[in-house]
Amino acid sequence: MRFGLSLLVLLTLAAPAAADRLRDMVSVAGMRSNPLVGYGLVVGLSGTGDGNAQLTRQSIQSIVSRLGLEVEASALDARNAAAVMVTAELPPAMRPGQQIDVTVSTLGRAESLQGGTLLMTPLLGADGEVYAIAQGNLVVGGLGVSGNDGSSLTVNIPTVGRIPGGGSVERMVETPFLEAEYLVLNLDRGDFSTAAAVQDAINEVFGAGVALAIDSTSIRVRAPADPAHRVAFMGMLEQIEVEPAGPPAQVIINSRTGTVVIGGPVRVTPAAVSHGSLTVRVNEDFNVDQAATVVNGDGGAVAVPGEATVTPDTEITVTEEPAVAFVFDPGVSLSDLVDAINAVGAGPSDLVAILEALHRAGALRAELIII
Repeated sequence: MRFGLSLLVLLTLAAPAAADRLRDMVSVAGMRSNPLVGYGLVVGLSGTGDGNAQLTRQSIQSIVSRLGLEVEASALDARNAAAVMVTAELPPAMRPGQQIDVTVSTLGRAESLQGGTLLMTPLLGADGEVYAIAQGNLVVGGLGVSGNDGSSLTVNIPTVGRIPGGGSVERMVETPFLEAEYLVLNLDRGDFSTAAAVQDAINEVFGAGVALAIDSTSIRVRAPADPAHRVAFMGMLEQIEVEPAGPPAQVIINSRTGTVVIGGPVRVTPAAVSHGSLTVRVNEDFNVDQAATVVNGDGGAVAVPGEATVTPDTEITVTEEPAVAFVFDPGVSLSDLVDAINAVGAGPSDLVAILEALHRAGALRAELIII
């Protein structure tokens, strides 16, 4: 089977790049989501909880004690409860009272969270402060069933659930958007040429000196002094179209799946490649000879089976396909490289070997990345 049919090759040719909106290329420094995490308790399970886990029983004791009840942890049964970790993402500029989605994951031996309810759980940020409170009924997409004989069936993951809108924001994360004199735009993919193009495009719209490229990733933009004008300013800024620089010359190979991505202006200097295939097949077999001893007696001759003799029988065959050689001339382009590899019928493993050899020889003018 030809190389083009045996594995997927995605080619990004060095064609003229189309202009992109600035909002699709950059993010504003300080305007990012923040991870939140908390420890909580899910109750209302149908016997699929943590059982007699000490952590879960202590958690139940702590909750009921805050409600004015005194009970020993050893007297509690946690078959209908589960200790869980609650995680969420706090988007930028979220105000107190707004809702966020939360994910609930079992921490102990619980088999399923189906039908459970998460009790009020504070969600902490990296600084240890409470930024949201989570509570509500879980939506579980998995299912688990077990029988008395030990057989079981699990569909998806029943030990993880979500609560859409189950988190209430209690604290706002401060951002420099309204107070800072400058806004910093960070490119999703750092490149000096693209940073310079963004700077020129902004200055062309808003005037010289408004934007300044700091490095290959960041562009500093002078913001309006009046905070009331900043939202409209960012709206106009995001719609500016910029033609990004071409991608870097890279060859990315997934050796497990045979997927190859060749992007950017990949070129090859003069080189010769010979590709062939040598197959050695060894077939091991055994010949068994059963010896017999003839014994003469009163009743006549009797054949007595003797010790069997095992003789190895090895067959070795060698098949060698004729090697195909091709030469890369100076300035070979990406399409020429692919056509040459297709011509020899290289498979995924052969392709990896050819590209590695070209890169080691210095003939492949691209970054070779194997994942």
